[in-house]
Amino acid sequence: MKPTNYNNQIQEALSHITAIHGNVPLHRRESRREYSFSKQPFLQQLAIWDEVWRTNKNFWIRLHTYFFLERHCTNEMRLREMWPVIVHWQNQVDDWGLCDALAKIYTKILVVLPQEMYGQLKEWNADENLWKRRQSVVSLLYYSRTKKLHPSFEEIRQLVMPLLTDQEYYVQKGVGWTLREWHTVYPNETLPWLKEHIKSISSIAFTIAIEKMDVATVNELKALRRLKLTL
Repeated sequence: MKPTNYNNQIQEALSHITAIHGNVPLHRRESRREYSFSKQPFLQQLAIWDEVWRTNKNFWIRLHTYFFLERHCTNEMRLREMWPVIVHWQNQVDDWGLCDALAKIYTKILVVLPQEMYGQLKEWNADENLWKRRQSVVSLLYYSRTKKLHPSFEEIRQLVMPLLTDQEYYVQKGVGWTLREWHTVYPNETLPWLKEHIKSISSIAFTIAIEKMDVATVNELKALRRLKLTL
């Protein structure tokens, strides 16, 4: 449902955001301001920010729509309500910053709507759009410490495997991120998997995957990788 004075309220937000000149912390602070529509029901506010996201390509403007979501990402009911709307936001993503910002929200939705969200990640996993492929793995765990519930080892494996040989740099960065967090959540299962597939893991992904491991494990994997690559 579109709120009363819908267009005026959109312009109110846009006027404020475009007048901000600064870095992300400044924009985050300014995003907390009270707009004339800030006390309206959640879905009416979401309708405004959805229009802002879909009709503006400016990074900073879209970032404010993410800040709005972020303020509600600990509320299960709000996560369920926002999902049918923001599932489409990924269609407009064209850089890693917005992709990963949405990942913070999508990974929370994965907890409350696991089947629906995982099904969407599977679709994105095979999409021709590189940002959807990146999202398909980054949203699985995001930063694993931020959640108590995670997809199963097998669910993660199914989405990581098809992207091991992906040629896009930012997809490989996403794969590496996911491998790192995967090992954090399932160390006993992930380490043997890494050893088995170490030759197939790109140098970009491998470097990120070992970031949080102890020195002995890192050295073991590096040695194994060197050996496998020479065979």
